Amino acid sequence: MNPAAPTSTQQPHDAGLVPSPFDRAAGHALLAELAGDRTRSGTLGPLDELAPGFADWIVTALFGGTYQRPGLALRDRQVANLAALTALGGVEPQLADHVRNSLRIGLTRTEVTEVLVHLAPYVGVPKALAGLRVAAAVFTEADEEGAESAAGTTAPETPRTGGAAE
Repeated sequence: MNPAAPTSTQQPHDAGLVPSPFDRAAGHALLAELAGDRTRSGTLGPLDELAPGFADWIVTALFGGTYQRPGLALRDRQVANLAALTALGGVEPQLADHVRNSLRIGLTRTEVTEVLVHLAPYVGVPKALAGLRVAAAVFTEADEEGAESAAGTTAPETPRTGGAAE
């Protein structure tokens, strides 16, 4: 028997860790809080048409599973998402949605910007700059939507593929 291998009587290193649940209803509720109608309708419907069942898997496993784990606040998860998506690169639609989500749950523009600036020495200046460009576009979009709402007009929503559901 390998003495380093865990046995059934050994406790996990942190007994506070628990498996992820898979709760579809909780996933939809969280996605509604995070992403709003525009992202949900523009992402989930077209995604389900393209890859039936995949949108449901994302909602159930990610938003109804991983996001439901105790141990990190929603704000902390969003900071991690901003960092991971920026580091990954090439996922600008998803990063834009997570910038929107971050603002929706209370991160300020300054905090989002500082997360992206902080990444430069870790992920490289080009990726940090790309992330900042995405954030700037989202900030501009939010300003324009705010001006349209204040004027009593709203622009039609444009469906997008690849969104907060990643």
